[in-house]
This record gives sequence, C-alpha cells and structure tokens, in this order.
Amino acid sequence: MTFRPLLLVCLLSVFAAPPVLGAPRASAKPTVVKKKQKAAVPSRGQRVAQRASRLVGVSLAGQGVPDDCSGLARLAYRAVGVELLSQGSRPGENAASAMYRRAGRQRALHQKAPRPGDLVFFRETYDRNRDGLRNDGLTHVGVIESVARDGTVTFVHRGGQGVSRARMNLRHVKPRAKDGRVLNDYLRQAEAGQRARLTGELFAGYASAARL
Repeated sequence: MTFRPLLLVCLLSVFAAPPVLGAPRASAKPTVVKKKQKAAVPSRGQRVAQRASRLVGVSLAGQGVPDDCSGLARLAYRAVGVELLSQGSRPGENAASAMYRRAGRQRALHQKAPRPGDLVFFRETYDRNRDGLRNDGLTHVGVIESVARDGTVTFVHRGGQGVSRARMNLRHVKPRAKDGRVLNDYLRQAEAGQRARLTGELFAGYASAARL
C-alpha cells in the first residue's frame, strides 16, 4: 500500500469513529421537605395541672369558689370546663366527699399510677365534727402537679398556709429520704395525744382527670 492510500484510510477512520460521550451525570437527589412538627397539645390533665400551678400563692377569695381545698380543685378543673360539684352534695356531706362520690359514679377512682391533673383525696386531716376522735372520713382534696420517677407526687392544695405545694410518696411513707429529699409532708398536726400525720398516711385515693 502506498503512502497516499494509507493516509486516506487513517483520515476516514478518524471521521467515522463514534463521538466519545461524557460520563453520565448522577441524578439529582430529590429535595426532601421536612414537615414542621406541630406543638404537642396539652392533655386534659396537663391543663388542669397547669391551672393549679398558677394558683400557688394566690388567694381564692373573690374567685367565685370557697376559700378552701374544694375551691382550689374546682378552679383548676374549670380550665377544662368541668364543675366538680355539678351533682351537688348530700346533707352532712362535705365538698371533698361529694367530689369523691362523683368520681366514683364516673369510674374515675383509682389507687395507682397517678398523673398530672388527677385529684388526690385524704382522710382525717382535721377534726371536722369536733368530737375529738379521728372519725371524719374524707376531709381534703388536692390536684396533682407532677410525679417523680421515685414515686413522689407533688400536688397543689389549699392548706393552712394558703394555696401551696405538698409532696407524698406511698412507696416510702416517711418524711425524708436518706439524701434529705422530702418524701411526705405533714398534713395533720399533732393534737390530743396523737402524733402528727404525713400525707402518705392519710392518703385515700386518686381520681383520673381523663374521666372526670
């Protein structure tokens, strides 16, 4: 083969070769639009507990309820549109007993696993009938604010010092833990030869906020 035919063959092979394509582009990742998380809506019990918390240190006088433990509970539950004495009271019955009876009719009473907003009932916190004996039944009610991992319940109530917080631990019915933490506050003073009583000793039951 002469030089000219060889040159012609080389030129033809160059122009006839297919074009070199670039590497395929990686497909773009789809843009993920994150949905905004909605703020958690407080539960019925949480709203009751929040209302009770805001009443600590506040006078109940002039708020349309009695200035006592039942008035505190009623104001807290009005935050969710519930009137705890809607069924009234029976002759000789106190407000705490009437609330307990109402809770029983609504199957709200329980003894374990308290939650914020639940009512907590106590017996024999004072000598209601003034006969010198501890035979007065249910005499006090509060609203649970929080429950710690060790079982200590913090509740809001209207006591002798106004609306305040108190603690109760049914697992360890004693005033303090070894590290000094308060487990149970005193709820009844010593009198007539009887020693003072702790919240855990006078506990009567809970009523679920979800059912009231």
